[in-house]
Amino acid sequence: MNTINKTNFNFPGQKSVYKGKVREVYNINDNVLVMIASDRLSAFDVIMPRQIPFKGQILNQIATKMMNDTSDIVPNWLVANPDENVAIGHLCEPFKVEMVIRGYLSGHAAREYKAGKRMLCGVGMVEGMKENDKFPEPIITPSTKADNGEHDEDISRQEILAKGIVSEEDYLVLEDYTRKLFARGTEIAAKRGLILVDTKYEFGKTKDGKIVLIDEIHTPDSSRYFYADGYTERQEKGEKQKQLSKEFVRQWLIENGFQGKEGQQIPEMSDEKILEISNRYIELYEQITGEQFVKADTDNILDRIEQNVISFLNV
Repeated sequence: MNTINKTNFNFPGQKSVYKGKVREVYNINDNVLVMIASDRLSAFDVIMPRQIPFKGQILNQIATKMMNDTSDIVPNWLVANPDENVAIGHLCEPFKVEMVIRGYLSGHAAREYKAGKRMLCGVGMVEGMKENDKFPEPIITPSTKADNGEHDEDISRQEILAKGIVSEEDYLVLEDYTRKLFARGTEIAAKRGLILVDTKYEFGKTKDGKIVLIDEIHTPDSSRYFYADGYTERQEKGEKQKQLSKEFVRQWLIENGFQGKEGQQIPEMSDEKILEISNRYIELYEQITGEQFVKADTDNILDRIEQNVISFLNV
């Protein structure tokens, strides 16, 4: 199956292009951004050597649906989706922090807790918690927005303000929007029989100074979900939670000796493993959205994207 590893488009009015870990963003006339979701797979801030069929389409379509489902409470950058792998939105200046919010002691937070830490990004975590227990209240644990090839790093609200990364006035808006989005995401997940465990949001400021949600939202790459059915019983028995997220990829990498640390070698992914991951992403899509996934035509995937974007820009 054809996949998108990298793109090299030259759209009408193109000013520049930014290539992130998974997405490639084209600036058109300093007016709109064309964001293309590739099929690259990133884990522990490292891009894996092989791509995952339909992953970009899945992430783009989940993010689009979730932006539409939250636009009444938080404004977002989205203008159009001319292609299954493409989102076009308003030009924004991104804030250099990711707003991570956690409802449960899982993932990175659980690893830090297990190491004996009780403070994460300046926020206290109560004693006596087990992995995957629910926090008394969701906690916001921001991270720096890393440049390409670097690791995101935990940072506290106090450090963000002290370093002038975000003004206090803007940061209060980011916090408010983060909590509102997480509450809505929790409601949406509950209707699908899921628990939204933790997630991250990214925000930007438009040319007229409006703060808006950008990038992805509530996707399996940016979020962790548990199945609600049986959650309590599994916690009581000390069993692992059944979850929907990219964590299954991280766990496989950890089991094969890779956590993104210096000197570690990325384990080889067989064709069977690639197909398994692709099928898991499709499962994630259908469970999160409640809709059947329809595979886009990938015969000439780059030509398809180019034609669809140019047709939109020329309207």
